Amino acid sequence: MEKRIINPWTWQHERSYSQAVEVKNVESTLYCSGQAAIDPDGTSSNKDMKSQLEQAIANLEEVITTAGYACNGIVRLNIYTTSTQELWPHFPILQEWIALHSIEQAVTMLEVNGLFETLKVELEATVVR
Repeated sequence: MEKRIINPWTWQHERSYSQAVEVKNVESTLYCSGQAAIDPDGTSSNKDMKSQLEQAIANLEEVITTAGYACNGIVRLNIYTTSTQELWPHFPILQEWIALHSIEQAVTMLEVNGLFETLKVELEATVVR
């Protein structure tokens, strides 16, 4: 697999993403459903944004590794949140996870009116190897 990162500017580096990611010679692609703060028994979290973000990251990583992929293969990450204002103070948690796995991905973040049940943040990824 070959990955090429396209960044006409440098400001996106502070926000831990790339403007575009080109991938060639991919062996396989994993399309992950949005992962949120849902316990293994299916119970949705009613905790604060920080706790939900940490659990959403852990759940996304669990799906990726269970499928036999690696987190550094993430090429696209969509972030859905019910409150960007609530999420921003905890954004470094996501940035640290991205840095830990040397992830270089395109990102879209959307603030939405609501997510399933009591959820506040959801992470959807495309992963290649």
